[in-house]
Order: sequence, then C-alpha cells, then structure tokens
Amino acid sequence: MRVETNSEPETRKRPVTVTVRADLLEEVRTLELNASQAAEDGMKAAVKRAKEQAWLTESADAIQAYNERIAASGMLLTPSWLQG
Repeated sequence: MRVETNSEPETRKRPVTVTVRADLLEEVRTLELNASQAAEDGMKAAVKRAKEQAWLTESADAIQAYNERIAASGMLLTPSWLQG
C-alpha cells in the first residue's frame, strides 16, 4: 500500500525537453554540474522573481498610500537606531 503525503506532488520529478544554448550546456558539462538541477534552480529563481514582481504590482497602491502617510505624519514609532 502506498501512502501519499502532501509534499509528494511538489517533489515528484517529470521529464521535460528544453532547448538551451550549446555554449552554456558545454560549460555545464565541463564543470560537471547537474544540468537538470541547474535548470530547476533557474526556474525556481525565475518563479520567485515573477511572484515578487506580481506582489509589488498588486500592492503598488497600498505601498504608495503608506509612503504618503509616512511623509505627511511620520512614523508611529521611531526605531531605536534612528533616535539621537
């Protein structure tokens, strides 16, 4: 009997075909890197950047309103490192 956990779908690997520059692939081989792991790491980084950018875009109005409030009224509490 096989028991599935919640984390299993996240760690399951699937074969895919990707196209990469030949010179980059040669460097990966020369340095004896794991091409699949390097590609996965790159995808993780790209996803993280895209999510961060999406959050900034979605939150732009709130960030602007917060900055305007701070500019007009100052901070509610002054951090100890800013106190003279």
